[in-house]
Amino acid sequence: MQAVSKVYGRGQGAVAALREVTVGIPRGSFTAVMGPSGSGKSTFLHCAAGLDSPSSGSVRLGDTELTGMDETRLTELRRKRVGFVFQAFNLVSSLTVTQNITLPLRLGGVRADRAWLDEVVHRVGLAGRTGHRPAELSGGQQQRVAIARALITRPEVVFGDEPTGALDTMTARDVLTLLREVVDTMGQTVVMVTHDPVAASYADTVLYLADGRIVDEMRAPTADAVAERMTRLGAYV
Repeated sequence: MQAVSKVYGRGQGAVAALREVTVGIPRGSFTAVMGPSGSGKSTFLHCAAGLDSPSSGSVRLGDTELTGMDETRLTELRRKRVGFVFQAFNLVSSLTVTQNITLPLRLGGVRADRAWLDEVVHRVGLAGRTGHRPAELSGGQQQRVAIARALITRPEVVFGDEPTGALDTMTARDVLTLLREVVDTMGQTVVMVTHDPVAASYADTVLYLADGRIVDEMRAPTADAVAERMTRLGAYV
């Protein structure tokens, strides 16, 4: 992401959600993005993932320039090369666990690699649950299905938007441990927006946004250090 700005609206009513943001996310790393409400976290995620186009600047995924791509090509890129995990699990209630996980492949007309599907199911701890429907699963299990769905296409990066926001503390820790494991054991790249210092402490690096700018970066974060830094940003006053 190079000098990315995003402005919503025009004239007097224009709002700058991102201002000249430049950052590189290393492959195989876990990055948390934090900041006060309205700091630009969601806009950052949407621009980085190709869900929204910046007003100016450049966004790249690997060697691919996203800026200026038409919606058809962006949709194909997101389906093949990007995974998403949201606060609301966004599962299809009528489909089984296996059918939910493989949905991105089916949408792209690709057959599931059985060995990879089995490995992903095993990694996220859903073996024995594959025939269940979402209503038969706990919240934590549903989020595991969502993570498996994000991993099934072997994406270059998985973006999480408050992925533990709807979970209780113990379940959230299980899900965060799983995200940490997919980075450490599978070399996956994960970028997660969160408001929770404990969640951020699972990351390698925390990026702090305020007023649309990256104002700080913390490596090897701890929950206490993250909370203290957020207080100085005015988020927890």
